[in-house]
Amino acid sequence: MARLTTPFSRAWGQRAAAALLVVGTLSACSTVKAPAPPTQAPQAPVAAVPAAPQTLKVAILLPLSGSSAALGQAMLESAQMALFDLAGDRFELLPRDTKGTPTGAADAARQAIAEGASLILGPLFAADVAAVKPVAQSAGVDVLAFTNDWTQAGNGTYVLGFVPADQVTRVIGFARSRGVTRYVALAPRNAYGDAVVNAVQAASRQFGGQVAQVERYDPAVTDLAQPARQVTQAGVQPQAVMLAEGGPRAQGLASALSANGLNTQQVKLLGTVLWDEPGLGQEPALAGAWFAAPSPQSRADFEARFERTYGRKPPRIATLSYDATAIAAVLAKMPDASGRFDRAALNNPNGFEGMDGVFRLRADGVVERGLAVLEVTPSGPRVIDPAPSSFDVLGQ
Repeated sequence: MARLTTPFSRAWGQRAAAALLVVGTLSACSTVKAPAPPTQAPQAPVAAVPAAPQTLKVAILLPLSGSSAALGQAMLESAQMALFDLAGDRFELLPRDTKGTPTGAADAARQAIAEGASLILGPLFAADVAAVKPVAQSAGVDVLAFTNDWTQAGNGTYVLGFVPADQVTRVIGFARSRGVTRYVALAPRNAYGDAVVNAVQAASRQFGGQVAQVERYDPAVTDLAQPARQVTQAGVQPQAVMLAEGGPRAQGLASALSANGLNTQQVKLLGTVLWDEPGLGQEPALAGAWFAAPSPQSRADFEARFERTYGRKPPRIATLSYDATAIAAVLAKMPDASGRFDRAALNNPNGFEGMDGVFRLRADGVVERGLAVLEVTPSGPRVIDPAPSSFDVLGQ
């Protein structure tokens, strides 16, 4: 397994200034030729000097201007941390501004590819990824995108964001180990709800359970008692209810389920990584609920280093740009025979160890992650089943 968590050991200011200077210099397209030697008598042949190894250029496409510029800048800073942690002399990072629009993202991809980028990191938003995909495919350049829109995966585009299928499978598998076999899925009528429902149905079959009821609702509904009553008045007696919502919506649904007769002390509420945020357990009906997410300890060092370096906390998804840059930096040290990134190395079944734990890039373009199971408590989530340390535990 290629480790992506080497120490961040040197003083940031000195290294940042030097590295940014190198990036700026190497990005220039000028060429200097050696002067012709003076006329002189023939001399004995001199052994040829091996050509210098080819520099591998990697583009990172982020919204560095526009309404999402603060998020884009934080993700670029995270990528720079990985650059200074892991990159060798043959690695060059090319930051390019998507302007937060599909057109800007496609233009940034074309510019980077014209400058020799052989791998693209980002962009961030699903529509931007959709605009970049055909540009990258036509050039034979793979993309490690930061979106969580799994529908963008495939044909050389890898989705690094946190997608629901692995999360649902992990928490359903854990619930089955605790004797839960009868599930209800409560989800909005949107793409995320579709993905969660499909994953619950697949995971329940995989682990020998049953989905006794699926209830869908308008994602714009404001009275959450309405979808709650769809569950409690159906006459089904579930052992667990999967909620495809996060934040205040998850709290509101849990409260409404409890108010409409669901005993949340007996019926386990289940969720996804959308629950991985502080304050969720302030809703009493969610206390004791389970969800799957990356282990908080895996990213604790990253968050502390980022805050020491930049004086502020990183956004949750900043780990994605760190890990993507780290993958590129590691693989740049072992390119294929053409001097480009080796797709077989990207798809290494042993995966990588990143800031959110172990993960691997499947051939279909979707990331597979080793996740922990956490329990919601009033003081914050706590790990009740640790994340695996390798894919040997999960199987190939």
